[in-house]
Amino acid sequence: MARIIDVAKHAGVSVASVSRVLAGLPGVSEETRARVQAAAKALDYRPDLAARRLRSRRTDTIGLIVSDIRNPFFTEVSRAVEDMAYEHGQRVILCNADEDPEKEAFYLELMRNENVSGVILSPTLPLLSHFKAADYGFPIVLVDRCERGTEADAVVLDNLDAAYRLTEHLIERGYRKIACLYGAASATGQQRYEGYSQAMMRANLTLQGRALRPAVAEARGATLELLGGRQPPEALIASNGLLLLGIAEGVRELGLICPAQIAVAGFDDLPWVRLVDPGLTVVAQPTYDIGRAAIELLLQRIAQPSQAVRRVVLRGDLIVRGSTAARAATAPAGA
Repeated sequence: MARIIDVAKHAGVSVASVSRVLAGLPGVSEETRARVQAAAKALDYRPDLAARRLRSRRTDTIGLIVSDIRNPFFTEVSRAVEDMAYEHGQRVILCNADEDPEKEAFYLELMRNENVSGVILSPTLPLLSHFKAADYGFPIVLVDRCERGTEADAVVLDNLDAAYRLTEHLIERGYRKIACLYGAASATGQQRYEGYSQAMMRANLTLQGRALRPAVAEARGATLELLGGRQPPEALIASNGLLLLGIAEGVRELGLICPAQIAVAGFDDLPWVRLVDPGLTVVAQPTYDIGRAAIELLLQRIAQPSQAVRRVVLRGDLIVRGSTAARAATAPAGA
């Protein structure tokens, strides 16, 4: 394998000149630059990236730690981060924490060992409860999950507002017994339950919440239990796409007609929600914009470590479909 000294000898220049040419730095003549490039090509020279990183203390690598890669929300966010990283000459290390604080801690330590330039993190609740960006040796931007008092750069949806508007929509359509299935492992789920709660209490309606692991099977089981009880709800809300899919599976298994027998609404405008007859009402999250804004914040933090903490809050788009048609027009006779 050719070394930088071999390139220098082949080109008849100093090692320093070769280093400047390969790094794209000024200070060498066009003739020297051409000779070095020709020598590197002739010798099939490949730079020792590991050594370069050790010298520069930068890796041109960004860490992305998501809580559950199976969640389509994080799939889209990851795509946006990778797209933007590529445009800026950055690599991405993607890690899936599975809502597990131990895995999360392991991956954060891995990022430190890899000497990454920065990390985009979707934190678990235990970490978020005491999170301080200054505790880490690299810049961190939180994505999707952040408490009001957390001192860290973050990109989030206005979860309380989105859930409030979704619940208010159901109430305006004539639904009174509304149950909310929300993720128990994240600040996002709790914030959306808070928005649901505020809308219900403002209308003097009884709360019916179920905190669940963000898994399809969990939501399916809860749906079967709720709708199979003596006083089933008139409508179900899911705080994320995985729980919404579980609700849809449960409703289908019970053979119920939506929305005549049960209204369904939730978060994430995934392709399948339009295919479920008669189409599901959802809050569409600007997932790609969330990922893009996160990496933009991170690159700015890397370039200017002392800048003030920034938080980008985006608004969800309520998309109304047939699954929440007005209750008075859809309820069966005698209901």
